[in-house]
Amino acid sequence: MTLETTRHLKHDTPDRDRRLDGMAQGVIGTDMDRPEGALKVSGRATYAAEAHPEGMAYGYLVRAATIGRITGSNAQAVMDMPGVLYVLEDERMIRNAAQGMAGESPVQKQGRSWYVGQPVACVVAESFEQARHAAQAMNVTIEPDGAHVFDAESPEAEVETPEKKQLSQGDLDGAMASAAFSVDHDYRTPSMSSAAMEPHASIAQWKDGAVTLRGSYQLLRFNKNELADVLGVSPDKVRILSPYVGGGFGSKLGLAPEAVAAALAAQVLERPVQVVMHRRQVFETVTRRSETKQRIRLSCDAEGRLTGIGHENLVSQLPEETFSEPVAQGTHFQYAAPNRVVGHRIARIRRPAAGSVRAPGEAVGVTAFEIAVDELAKKAGIDPLEFRLRNVPKEDPESGKPFSSSTMEATLREGAQRFGWTHTPPRQRREGEWWIGTGMAGAVRVNMMIEARARVVLTGSGARVECDMTDIGTGSYAILTQVAAEMLGYSPAQVETRLGDTDLPPASGSGGSFGAASTSTAVYLACMELRERLAAKIGVKEGELTLKDGDAIHANHRTPLSEIMGEEEWRALGHLQPGRAGQDVRQATWGAIFAEVAVNDTTGETRVRRMDGTYACGRILNLKTARSQCHGGMIWGIGLALTEALEHDPRDGHMVNRDLAEYHVPVNLDVPQLGVHFLEERDDWANPLQAKGIGELAICGSGAAVINAIENACGVRVRSLPATLDRVMEGLISRG
Repeated sequence: MTLETTRHLKHDTPDRDRRLDGMAQGVIGTDMDRPEGALKVSGRATYAAEAHPEGMAYGYLVRAATIGRITGSNAQAVMDMPGVLYVLEDERMIRNAAQGMAGESPVQKQGRSWYVGQPVACVVAESFEQARHAAQAMNVTIEPDGAHVFDAESPEAEVETPEKKQLSQGDLDGAMASAAFSVDHDYRTPSMSSAAMEPHASIAQWKDGAVTLRGSYQLLRFNKNELADVLGVSPDKVRILSPYVGGGFGSKLGLAPEAVAAALAAQVLERPVQVVMHRRQVFETVTRRSETKQRIRLSCDAEGRLTGIGHENLVSQLPEETFSEPVAQGTHFQYAAPNRVVGHRIARIRRPAAGSVRAPGEAVGVTAFEIAVDELAKKAGIDPLEFRLRNVPKEDPESGKPFSSSTMEATLREGAQRFGWTHTPPRQRREGEWWIGTGMAGAVRVNMMIEARARVVLTGSGARVECDMTDIGTGSYAILTQVAAEMLGYSPAQVETRLGDTDLPPASGSGGSFGAASTSTAVYLACMELRERLAAKIGVKEGELTLKDGDAIHANHRTPLSEIMGEEEWRALGHLQPGRAGQDVRQATWGAIFAEVAVNDTTGETRVRRMDGTYACGRILNLKTARSQCHGGMIWGIGLALTEALEHDPRDGHMVNRDLAEYHVPVNLDVPQLGVHFLEERDDWANPLQAKGIGELAICGSGAAVINAIENACGVRVRSLPATLDRVMEGLISRG
């Protein structure tokens, strides 16, 4: 049996060795192509619904048409339809997807429909078409169980005010009363959907009391426990396979209804069962981003230095869900001010469940806050860029903790220089029917890591990385390959990376912008263990050993690893545990976004003409995938500002626009050429690689830059997003 040794790190202190800088292979930070890219573009990467085990049956979910107590159905009549094998009405079915990192069953059906669109049954048949036809013919009887509220701002809504989510420092009311300049406005953002490209899909198959689920998920070690808890089996009886995931954005953090339905039906039928959600089912049953109402109060002195910050928020959620949108997460540390109030309220209403969507908290909180900052800067008669620079904090303004790195000022200055920022009053430039204007915003996102393990196998001809990490399009295959290649002195072509299988060591998974840093650190630790073993075998210290192009180099001697290793196969496990390094300092990523827009004076249409983002997010592991993540985030910001909104029927809370035909995401013609620039940064507190999260930073503030540019172009300030044509036209008409 091959010996496997472990290197463990509890990350309590900054790692100032920067060992990665001493490596020689030269692949870290390059724009290396994705190793699996050719498979994806040629259709050879097998996604969740594309496996076809022998004897597979097909399931189709049945949605609730109303809210109330389930009292019956026409299941027997459905069973008599052609091809139907089974009608699943099990009480273990879940009402909505689990929250991210729950690790246990979400709320189950309990004989009730909690919201319109909840899966309440699943019809299984010999073909997909038969299953869909029968599911659409199924009627579930639901009796009303009382009056319900569907609007978070309704006076009848049950509103919670969690004590731990309230903050008050100093005297904000006094600061507002004595301020030279102040703003006090409500800002609103609507419900939004992750709208990932690949719909949720699962194929379940049982053997010897254990289930294997092929699904599309982000956090496999948590999803495994969630499915085990639903089924009432031990987690070692569950295996989840997610080698390729066609986008997640938070929608695949937690176990979703189709996986549970497939597993339950497959257990009864003793054959594989596939359940794929229709796009409309994805919108309804997978957690949405909550709508928000944000009251923002800001005050400053005559020189434009903030004296008070207030950010009080209302969000919505289904009963019994623990998550709520952390709207003010970035407000706590983005700008300095001695008087501060942060409020958080949760309205329990009967819309589909809310959950984490890309950059939960800052995506909507920083957006609204940066619009308010822009308003105050203009009220004070100060360039919005200069106003922000005057209020960059030297330390966490609430706790007094030092920043692990503080590069907000640098991103603002670098971004302004690259964009060619010059502040002008509104309505100064016109081209025919179009008003032209520019806007900017700061961006922040909390930085974090979670526990992760990864195995690296070393041979004389290459290396292999193994863990249950997922690649949701973010580039996990690429960066883990690069870390191992850099540390062990092999070309990327000599490194195989295996992901997406819970039989492999449990990694962090993908979410919260913690995936790359956490799991890459686990791979780094495993490689350091192997380097130590190689150095010991050669008889040198690890720091004296250079690995490059498959050779071990020391004291002017070069020996092929194939000669050192022979036929041996060495295994090492890297194990990262977060520690005090994430608590003793404030860790964050930083950015600045600048945009130019054109606003049509006749129609109210807004076109984004150019957009630049400058970001500081630690060591860049792969330039191509990092830039791609920022492009995606900036496009999300354009959607947040101009097009995206889930509409809910006020009578019963159901989603009106629950597909990509009616839920408007930005398309090619909406998006200009995007500029992305990275500042060189090494944050030793982050982890031994000095890498930080990047996947969510770019959405934070991008929408605000567009909204601020609209105001600069035509003088219309939009506070209820998105800035659709009618809202802009209303402002243009009011100006005369």
